[in-house]
Amino acid sequence: MGGGWQYDTDCITWSPQGRIHQIEYAEEAVKQGSCCVGLVSKTHAVIASLKRSNSELGSYQQKIYKIDEHMGIGIAGLTPDGRLLSRYMRNECLNHRFVYGRPLPISRLVNQVADKAQIGTQRSGKRPYGVGLLVIGMHEGEPRLFNTSPSGLYDEYKAHAIGGRSQAARTYLEKTYEQYPDASLEELVLHGCKAIRESAADHDVNCKNLSLAIVTGDGNYIQLDDEATQPYVDLLKASEDAPAAAEAAPAADMDVEE
Repeated sequence: MGGGWQYDTDCITWSPQGRIHQIEYAEEAVKQGSCCVGLVSKTHAVIASLKRSNSELGSYQQKIYKIDEHMGIGIAGLTPDGRLLSRYMRNECLNHRFVYGRPLPISRLVNQVADKAQIGTQRSGKRPYGVGLLVIGMHEGEPRLFNTSPSGLYDEYKAHAIGGRSQAARTYLEKTYEQYPDASLEELVLHGCKAIRESAADHDVNCKNLSLAIVTGDGNYIQLDDEATQPYVDLLKASEDAPAAAEAAPAADMDVEE
């Protein structure tokens, strides 16, 4: 083999270091996407995501998709791949409901999506899907959260974040996840918004770029975009102002004593 041999032209060629570069490129595409956060309590599952706009004149890209009455996904990575997988998941849910007369269990669907993603890592002429999914849903009254990756791996989480600067969001989740099981819906969504704020860097979190999805205890899916997210944006800003007010209060007390 010549020195110019390339190991990243397809997904079935292993490099001498034992790496498949095409899969690594797909996982890098997920890291380049805007952040998406998922978390669950005993009664609810929530996804919060940060939408991006290509220009001030353009609309924001959709980040959250409804899959079934009891299930939704948030994506990070290549939006076309996310739309393709969302259509596949919807069809699977419709077929299962038509044949068996009941909702498709979320864990089974995630397993099917992971198998479908892995096909793109094993066959010549195909490529891995360059998108990561956070899947929330309700199964027998219990909220569930799963993450799938381009490699075909999937895991279940109490809370997780994917996409750009998601490590900052995960750090926040790791510090606060013990509060989630007994949290109210409002508190759970606020924690998701705070995690998104950690990943937002210089971007301001507002009703235009924040998108929320909620699955309630009775299995109802609710999606909030634009003005519908404003109450939670207001709560987020109020929580930012509260620590500043608490720090200012002791200083004011000291001035009075002097």
